[in-house]
Amino acid sequence: MSNEIKQNTHANPGPLGLLAFGMTTVLLNLHNAGIIEGLSVVIVAMGVALGGLAQIIAGIRELCQGNTFGGTAFTAYGLFWWSLVLIWTNPFGAAVNNVDAFSLAWYLLLWGIFTLFMFIGTLKHNRATQVVFGSLTVLFFLLAIADFTEIHVIKTIAGIVGIFCGLSAIYNSVGQILNAEYGKTVIPLG
Repeated sequence: MSNEIKQNTHANPGPLGLLAFGMTTVLLNLHNAGIIEGLSVVIVAMGVALGGLAQIIAGIRELCQGNTFGGTAFTAYGLFWWSLVLIWTNPFGAAVNNVDAFSLAWYLLLWGIFTLFMFIGTLKHNRATQVVFGSLTVLFFLLAIADFTEIHVIKTIAGIVGIFCGLSAIYNSVGQILNAEYGKTVIPLG
């Protein structure tokens, strides 16, 4: 019998997914808060590459490692970013109506409901993950309310919440990376 401890040789895809989500969320919500004017190609490109592709890759890796929660979260939110870019750019042409505030509000509300259920799942996770999903739930509901009511100040408030949400995801990502690298708690995640 060996005293050797078998080490996991698979990298943790969670930090990549959190970083991709966090950076894209901060960038988009700088726009929602009115700090970046107009829908910049920078936001669209980040949504496709980092928000979409990187999260989908992280999600598939999580699923391959047996993590249903992480796999569902990263894959779903990666596809959220791709669908949002499709909504913004409407590559379907005249065959499909352009987005209106009412239909976008329903889209965001459905994502808010999904995120609320995912937040409930985080109650078994660390505090940092709870903060990410809790603030994301609030963000989706605020964005839906802003589009249902067309009250601009609500979207601005949502943007501030979104910046916080994205920064909390980046914090969680960096914490997981540094804590694993040093083999101890360098950045507390709760």
